[in-house]
Amino acid sequence: MPFDLEIIFRLVLASFFGGLVGLEREVHGREAGIRTYLLVSLGSALIMIVSEYLAFEYQGKFSSDLFRVDPGRIAAQAITGIGFLGAGVIIRYKNSIRGLTTAASMWVVCAIGLAIGAGYYLFGSVVSAIAILSLLGLKGIEKKLSKDWYEEMIIVSEDAEGQTDRIQEVMDKYNIKVTKLSIKKDFQKKEITLGFRLRLRAVQPDRNILKGIFGVPGIKRIDLQ
Repeated sequence: MPFDLEIIFRLVLASFFGGLVGLEREVHGREAGIRTYLLVSLGSALIMIVSEYLAFEYQGKFSSDLFRVDPGRIAAQAITGIGFLGAGVIIRYKNSIRGLTTAASMWVVCAIGLAIGAGYYLFGSVVSAIAILSLLGLKGIEKKLSKDWYEEMIIVSEDAEGQTDRIQEVMDKYNIKVTKLSIKKDFQKKEITLGFRLRLRAVQPDRNILKGIFGVPGIKRIDLQ
């Protein structure tokens, strides 16, 4: 078994790497920040150290063909348990899911803590560097990529003949594809409520489409969900 000073070094190093990854999340205002990541990495390192210690202490006492000490069993439960903690930062916001990157980062930090706790400093350092670089660098690349954007648009309009076609022409102008359409009529108010499921291929949704739709005569209200 390692000496006490080396064990302390492992715990401090795991805390440092965990806090370093958490710093990036903290700066970007995510649900889990420096303290959360630091504690996850620190706890994971301690779990790994305790696993090694138990294996070392009891291997000679109980080792046999029928009974063997498995140092990885306790550590394996840490990977399972971190899933519950990660699930707590995943939230549904309108039509999107937020917190997946934060949850994945916590899972990686748990693995980093286990690696440092086991004494694999190089592996833990490399993974920490890759994690931080991916969180900082790839985010800028993602912002420049064209991707599919989905919107739920509710339009309340006068019940005029050909109104749906006029709205569709505006959407075609902005290369917006309608994947689903629902129509409700209010005969007393002489209104129609159109529900559109939209898909747009772009870097960012073009909000000028709202101006274009409001330019269609008879439009009363537009809601985005």
